[in-house]
Amino acid sequence: MRQSRRRFLKQTGISAAAAHFAMNLPSLALGAESTNRKRLVIVFSPNGVIPDHFWPTVGKKENEAAIEFKRILKPLEPFRDQTVTMHGLCNQIKGDGDGHMRGIGCLLTGVELFPGDIQGGSDTPAGWSQGISIDQFLKNQLQADAKTRTRFGSLEFGVMVPDRADTWTRMSYSGPNQPVAPIDDPYKMFDKLYGQAKNRELLASVLDDLTDDFRKLEKMVSVEDRRLLEQHQALVRKVEKDLKVELAAQTTQIGHAVPELPPNVEDQNDNMPEITRMQIELLVNSFAADFARIATFQITNSVGGAKMRWLDINEGHHAISHEPDSNEKSYEQLIQINTWYCEQVAMLAQRLSDTPEPGGEGSMLDHTTIIWTNELGKGNSHTRDNIPFVLVGGGLGIQGNRAIDFKRTPHNRFLMTIAERMGFPQASFGNPDFCGDGVLTGV
Repeated sequence: MRQSRRRFLKQTGISAAAAHFAMNLPSLALGAESTNRKRLVIVFSPNGVIPDHFWPTVGKKENEAAIEFKRILKPLEPFRDQTVTMHGLCNQIKGDGDGHMRGIGCLLTGVELFPGDIQGGSDTPAGWSQGISIDQFLKNQLQADAKTRTRFGSLEFGVMVPDRADTWTRMSYSGPNQPVAPIDDPYKMFDKLYGQAKNRELLASVLDDLTDDFRKLEKMVSVEDRRLLEQHQALVRKVEKDLKVELAAQTTQIGHAVPELPPNVEDQNDNMPEITRMQIELLVNSFAADFARIATFQITNSVGGAKMRWLDINEGHHAISHEPDSNEKSYEQLIQINTWYCEQVAMLAQRLSDTPEPGGEGSMLDHTTIIWTNELGKGNSHTRDNIPFVLVGGGLGIQGNRAIDFKRTPHNRFLMTIAERMGFPQASFGNPDFCGDGVLTGV
């Protein structure tokens, strides 16, 4: 049946970009799962947090527990009822590599790094992770079932991730020694999703082609699916407009190379807020079209040195994170930096909340969980205890408005919990030595 549907759509003369979307519409994708979709987005920001201004306090309000968001998490206040903080989850993986390398390389895999030749600080050199990451594991499980299979399975977004491939720049792994590179250029991601934008100059024609295709599809689908088509078309139009604006801005600018960084990084650095927003639009767009149900969103990298000049901070993030807490200026700057990262998570949550669930009830946020995390608990100590894990959304079915303390629990058990909540329980995930107590309780 699926082949005959493809042949039917081909006979209508619509483009490949529109066909990929149409195949997921309930009216045309026979047997496809149109409701009860579970989605997961893992958002990464680097260099630890300021614990006293990050972790909520728990008090009492009318005889009920009530959490109080500190400065860094204030942007998530509108999503309080769908937000959970998980304190006390610790990355206890030992072995080769420095703290940052094991922080990001073991974060989603829960297993040691291979020995290698990447030297970090005074620690032993290391290579890639020895296992698959939770996002790629879930992708494989979903793709194995025709009812949950999507065009891409997973999408790996990045923002200002260095071109170099090393242990500090990769958190996603398709298997042992198999890092997955994020796409941090929104134009390349647009090409991946729609396949028609061969370069930036062709963007103007993409929407016109899709608009014609959508007109043809309107005659073939239900009233409900027409609404989905209109929503998707609006999203595509907004993304293309943003991309055109960015292109016009870049063509009038002169590149300013930063001596200590590879070429063009400064251009990306200064446009980091805009690029982040563009990637968020593409991510929400891809989820609405059911191109994927798993995504990672890696903002810079472990030891990321973004210079947040839009916050009036000219020093690199990583350098600031090494300053002692007694340095009041750096301390305040780190609070501002982490608050900005939280604002990006809140922006993603808002866009998902504003988008109705295709073929289902509520919003897309009701069916999606965002997990915001980090490679370190605190930057200047390089601790991997109390790794930040903040959950927003209803995809995993975890009750919100809570601050849970797991008291030095291996984060492997959280990875197992994610797998179970997505419908694929595992006896262990990563190093089994840290999985003996099973999934987390009390969530």
